Amino acid sequence: MNISDRDCPATVLAIESETARLGFPMASDRLTGSLLRTLAASKPSGELLELGTGTGLGTAWLLEGMSADAKLTTVDNNSTVVDVARRILDPDPRVDFNVADGAEFLASLQGTRFDLIFADTWPGKFDHLEEALQLLKTGALYIIDDLLPQPNWPEDHAPKVPDLINKLKARHDLSIVELNWSTGIIIATKIEIGFRERFR
Repeated sequence: MNISDRDCPATVLAIESETARLGFPMASDRLTGSLLRTLAASKPSGELLELGTGTGLGTAWLLEGMSADAKLTTVDNNSTVVDVARRILDPDPRVDFNVADGAEFLASLQGTRFDLIFADTWPGKFDHLEEALQLLKTGALYIIDDLLPQPNWPEDHAPKVPDLINKLKARHDLSIVELNWSTGIIIATKIEIGFRERFR
């Protein structure tokens, strides 16, 4: 399946061009983006969090799906790539860009709750996972990608994937589905602990 230029938001096309110019290899692809748009649309008036802004491709797709009164907080530690996202997307009042260390930013959010988290960087995914999951409201979505082998993976990426998947599967407060889609995706929903057992 391919997502044509005609089916992409204008912001995505602009960011793709800037991403190629920078030679940034870790941006979200169109399939992941189209899924993010759909999932964001399922959270009207929602509070969304993106961990790993990059050049803003995931950000643009999320914004495309969000309702007019939804809010998106996004963070990355690389100001060069975030500048691309800011330049193209900052006119949208629904998004708040942050340049910060991911782990420190997660710590600063403790006590806040989100309706959707897209974790596209190491903090909140391969490390500081618990801190990220604590930010989910009941019924909220936690989304991760890059779980199928990719040519742009750093050497230490592959060994961490099965460990992460096993950690998510072992949790009693998540209902998860693994998708052989795009770069490999998991969607998890936060549930009440003991919810399944009450109806067995």
